[in-house]
Amino acid sequence: MQPLLISDSLLVKLKSIGSMRRMAADAVLMNEDDYIQAIPIVLNGSIKVMRTDDDGKEILLYYIKPGESCVMSFLGATCNERSKIKAIVDEPAEILMLPISKAVELIRSAPEWIEFIFQLYNRRFEELLDVINAIAFQKVDERLWELLRKKSEMNKSKELAVTHQQVADELGTAREVVSRLLKQLEKSKKITLSRNKITIL
Repeated sequence: MQPLLISDSLLVKLKSIGSMRRMAADAVLMNEDDYIQAIPIVLNGSIKVMRTDDDGKEILLYYIKPGESCVMSFLGATCNERSKIKAIVDEPAEILMLPISKAVELIRSAPEWIEFIFQLYNRRFEELLDVINAIAFQKVDERLWELLRKKSEMNKSKELAVTHQQVADELGTAREVVSRLLKQLEKSKKITLSRNKITIL
C-alpha cells in the first residue's frame, strides 16, 4: 500500500478553501473536452481516469485514491486547456473540490502544495509507464488478473461489484474477450463469477 502523498496540515488548508462533494459509484466527475473548473482531491473512495480513442474505445490510465488528486486536471487547468481525460467514480467517493484560482494561488504561497503536486506527478508518470508496459509486453489475461488484484487491494475486498463490460472498458478490449478469460480464471479456481460480481479466491 503506497503512503498518502498529502500531509495533514496541507489537507486542513485545502478544506478551508474548497468545497465537499459526495458522489455515487459510476457518476461522471469529468468528461473529455470539459472545461476544468476545480481540482478534485479524493478523501474517501476512488475515481478511475479513462482515455477514449476516436472510435470510442476506452482504456484505464490510473486510479485516484484517498489523499490523491488528478494531476492531469491540474496541469490542464493551469495551461487553460480542456480536459483530456474522463474521470468516473469507481467506489462511492467523498471529494474535495479546489477552485482553480485557489490552486494557482497556493503555488505562490504554499511550498507543501508544490511538493504534493510534484510527488503526484511522479506517481502518475510511473503508473502511465506501467500501462504502456502492460499494453506492449503483457498478454490480456495477465493484464486482467493484475487489474482484478489491484481492484481487490484498493477496495479492501475480495468481492468486486463490476460487470464484464466495465472490466473490458478499463482494459481497452472487447467484453467477449474478458468474459472468455474470466471463465478460464474461474476454471483455474482463481475466481468465482456471479451476476455483476467477481470474487477472488
